[in-house]
Amino acid sequence: MNPETPLDLYCLCAAWCGTCRGYEQVLQAVAAQRPGVRIHWVDIEDQAERVGDVDVETFPTLLLAEAKVIRFFGPVLPHEASVLQLLDRAHDWLVTDPEATHLLTRLRAAD
Repeated sequence: MNPETPLDLYCLCAAWCGTCRGYEQVLQAVAAQRPGVRIHWVDIEDQAERVGDVDVETFPTLLLAEAKVIRFFGPVLPHEASVLQLLDRAHDWLVTDPEATHLLTRLRAAD
């Protein structure tokens, strides 16, 4: 991970989901420990136009991007240690899924 290129961590959740509501605190703790990571909360219902036709089946689902490169897209256990480990290993992964690429494009356009 290039320290000069910030990571964007998009959390795809829903306000009605109890796990997601609790996950907001986890993301706040992560943000305090990783100030170079920009965290974006995306409610899949309230911001449906941003998500498009991506079917989020498991909450929370994260999309981790470094510039235009997607490093991770999928569900993550709602634990601080899991997210920190994901961030620490981000440079190990490369996601080439077209659905994730289109999602990142929509999310960035709305930022």
